[in-house]
Amino acid sequence: MKIQSAVLVPLGFGKYVRSDRVTALVPIEEERGSGRRTFVHLEGEQSPIVASRSESTIVRDIVQEPKEITQSRQQQEILRDLLSDLSQINGTVRRINRDEGGLDLDRLEQRIRQVIEEE
Repeated sequence: MKIQSAVLVPLGFGKYVRSDRVTALVPIEEERGSGRRTFVHLEGEQSPIVASRSESTIVRDIVQEPKEITQSRQQQEILRDLLSDLSQINGTVRRINRDEGGLDLDRLEQRIRQVIEEE
């Protein structure tokens, strides 16, 4: 588990903290209720912030990768899978696809390699 730095984590009711400033999460045992679920301790602060979200939900948001990074990794994985599948297609099938169907698998394979290398 890696804490994502400089990611804003929602605590509920319009409260946000930077993920890398959180030092401890303590579930509220007494007087717990709507708007009072977790004490969030922050680096450099004496008193904790009261969060309306559960500690497990806050932890999930603290260690979760930003959506853009996750999507980019998934796209790269899909391209690698496609490239692997394309490498299994023999020359005869490639020629038929190019000549009869207008689909140049060699050019597609080359373009996928370029995109993967750029990342």
